[in-house]
Amino acid sequence: MDGHGLASDTMLLAWVAALWGAQSRIPGPRMDLLNICMDTKHHKTKPFSPTQCTPWRKKACCTVSTSQELHKDTSRLYNFTWDHCGKMEPACKRHFIQDNCLYECSPNLGPWIQEVNQSWRKERILHVPLCREDCEQWWQDCRTSYTCKSNWHRGWNWTSGVNKCPARTTCRTYEAYFPTPAALCEGIWDHSYKFDPAQGNPNEEVVRFYAGARNAGVMPQGIENPCVSCVLQIMWP
Repeated sequence: MDGHGLASDTMLLAWVAALWGAQSRIPGPRMDLLNICMDTKHHKTKPFSPTQCTPWRKKACCTVSTSQELHKDTSRLYNFTWDHCGKMEPACKRHFIQDNCLYECSPNLGPWIQEVNQSWRKERILHVPLCREDCEQWWQDCRTSYTCKSNWHRGWNWTSGVNKCPARTTCRTYEAYFPTPAALCEGIWDHSYKFDPAQGNPNEEVVRFYAGARNAGVMPQGIENPCVSCVLQIMWP
């Protein structure tokens, strides 16, 4: 980011702080919101290169081994298979690989990291803004693939060691379980993401904006942020 961009961010954050200064402070477990990695089973403690996930090849929270596993149909990272209701269509699978790369590799998720008490991680992301174009394309490319659940974070049958559909569930199209793009993006990973019709995905400028606002004691809502861009759309040529 050049000096002009930093100056613009500073001016924007000052304006946001002034506008929302009367609001109460929003507590958060972490104040080091820039260039950080989540505390999970496979994340590195600090971001560095290299990785196969292109957007973060210079600074990533995932190892080369992790990024390689993200591209497999059944990854050894979590023994999770996309093909639990038959073969997932390649166009659909591409979005899940992109999603996994964002989750495992991005150092730009600090403002949305929350503490959790789970065996495989101590932190998760919550309400990361995904732009409308990403959600709509994800939904469009997956609507004719099949699944048996609308929340993939919990409720699977793991008796075989790999995720299987639980009893009394039926394999149906994604469109049946996720009737809208927002339902897919927000529901499939238990609100890790938030469908945002106006704003974009968290690149470094977005994180600086939200991190500054959060550390100032405010979190912007309904503001048009001039620094956002759709990060998932540039992950593949």
